[in-house]
Amino acid sequence: MLVKILGTVDLIFGGILIFRDFLILSNQILLICAILLFIKSSFGMLKDFASWTDFVGGIIFLLLMVINLPPIICFIVAILLIQKGIFSLL
Repeated sequence: MLVKILGTVDLIFGGILIFRDFLILSNQILLICAILLFIKSSFGMLKDFASWTDFVGGIIFLLLMVINLPPIICFIVAILLIQKGIFSLL
């Protein structure tokens, strides 16, 4: 059950990264997303690719608070998060 909840969180965060130009996101929402991704990456202790994907996603959310990243970077990380979320829901 917990794997499916965490997979859904990955899908939501991936969607936020893809549609970030169309959404009005405050810095508090981006910070909460980053913290949740850092917590998820700490479950894997950065030993596997999935926890590194969460860690990089958290860094991307933190950087979005400060600078406007190119859309291709956000798109690549979003695809990785969405893929990870889909596989955890299967």
